[in-house]
Amino acid sequence: MLPASARLRSSDDFRTTVRRGRRIGRPTLVLHVVSRPDAITRAGFVVSKAVGGAVVRNRVKRRLRHLVAARLAAGGNGLDVVVRALPAAATTPDRVPVDLASAWQAAVA
Repeated sequence: MLPASARLRSSDDFRTTVRRGRRIGRPTLVLHVVSRPDAITRAGFVVSKAVGGAVVRNRVKRRLRHLVAARLAAGGNGLDVVVRALPAAATTPDRVPVDLASAWQAAVA
């Protein structure tokens, strides 16, 4: 579970991150990243109905939260990150950790 201070909550934060942020696409997800100097890294998740039904969407969100929480525990650089799941995240869940690691590394670099 992500601590409250590490979550994007307001729609303004999501909107700013998605519209003004750098976009890093992978086959199962898209990362939108905005740098925020002197702040902790925060993350938010977008999983649309295109991914699947409610059960599938919630499963994908739980997996993504778990993977991002591990990244945040390793230390952050003051980023706002929106992780947008694509339909392939539900059909090929074993690829999601690899894609997230690759996109996260590109975002930090």
